Amino acid sequence: MESFKVTLDRIEEGTAVLLVRDEESVRINIPLFLLPEGSKEGNILDITIARDVKETEDAKERVSSLLEKLKNKNKEMK
Repeated sequence: MESFKVTLDRIEEGTAVLLVRDEESVRINIPLFLLPEGSKEGNILDITIARDVKETEDAKERVSSLLEKLKNKNKEMK
């Protein structure tokens, strides 16, 4: 899991512009509704990013299953 701090620099038309604290030249734009309620310009926020291995595998299985169904459907049409 990776965690880092950002500053809520400004809000523009429903989008929050975040500056990564260690490297303030790096900006992240995200929809305002994803921020904690009451967030204001100048607030320091903690962002955590974690890879979801199970969800990734589940998505791969769904896509694989759909592709298999499409292949079988195409074979039936020939």
